[in-house]
Amino acid sequence: MNISFNVPPFVGDEIKYITKAIKNFKISGDGEFTKKCNSWLEKNFSAQKILLTTSGTSALDMAMLLCKFQRGDEVILPSYTFSSTATSILVGGATPVFVDIRPDTMNIDENKIEAAITKKTRAIAVVHYAGVSCEMDTIMDIARRHNLKVIEDAAQGVMSTYKGKFLGTIGDFGCYSFHETKNYSMGEGGALVINNSAYNERAEILREKGTNRSKFFRGQIDKYTWVDVGDSYLPSELNAAYLWAQLQKADEINNNRLSTWQKYYDAFKPLADAGKFEIPTVPPECKHNGHMFYLKLKDLDERTKFINHMKSNGVSCVFHYVPLHSAPAGRKYCRFHGEDIFTTAESERLARLPMYYGLTDDDLKYVTNAVLNFFK
Repeated sequence: MNISFNVPPFVGDEIKYITKAIKNFKISGDGEFTKKCNSWLEKNFSAQKILLTTSGTSALDMAMLLCKFQRGDEVILPSYTFSSTATSILVGGATPVFVDIRPDTMNIDENKIEAAITKKTRAIAVVHYAGVSCEMDTIMDIARRHNLKVIEDAAQGVMSTYKGKFLGTIGDFGCYSFHETKNYSMGEGGALVINNSAYNERAEILREKGTNRSKFFRGQIDKYTWVDVGDSYLPSELNAAYLWAQLQKADEINNNRLSTWQKYYDAFKPLADAGKFEIPTVPPECKHNGHMFYLKLKDLDERTKFINHMKSNGVSCVFHYVPLHSAPAGRKYCRFHGEDIFTTAESERLARLPMYYGLTDDDLKYVTNAVLNFFK
């Protein structure tokens, strides 16, 4: 057996739509398929404005730039996240300030945020780990009381909700990823969710290399020119065409992943109840998207043995983030407020199982048996 950790989603119509984009002689950005994807996301997530971007990272870059941070400003975030969350804060001109996570969801501990706020704090960047929402009511209340922006790193959270609201639509800005490892993919790509229309025009300018080109193509001006800072955050139509095929089957993909997740959960809950390991926690107010299924082993040593056991059985099973505050760039550019009680300890226990659209029942049973055999 050789079971991959991830297989990029493919539903069957991707080539058809890519071919159509080529035949339209429009393969650069903001064509038919980019606009279709934007509209689909806005309609289905009840979002004010969504713009496809070249990556989840570039969506985060745009969100931070729209916040207009000044030198010395600070943004609070968890250390247990991908480098993009912190790097984008630096691109935006602010300093990342890490706080500890909750051990149940691996999300930022909402009760540690307020103590980290200083006169320099301008925003909170939350990361919805594994597609399970942070405690957004508490976080939004803190933000309102301290006049802070909230940026949702919902890279893993497409289709997930918190109290009926789609992740990415709750804070000031939301950021999705459509990387090949995500539930919906365009190879490399992402999207920026803008929840206040006052930012729409500048977001288009940032995305179009600092020009007002979007207004020109809508016929609002007779020529376009360079008006602000910006970058090339607009994805190719070929990437958008690939994503469009999957958005047409978004519910099918979501239900398939949720089914796989639930089968893992049911198979491992008896051992989790017996204290052999821990399985994901999903608070009742959260509806997740089956992005990830992980086990938390006793410690780093047991996790290493477990991953090696799975590999010897032909199953790709991997760990996840190394906390950013322990990384060279984290030590150089950032700081950690308070005590690291859970971030490092919990990160060293976590191992992720194969999870992707189309994982067969036979392969899932094989993975499950390999896990159970380790704990016999």
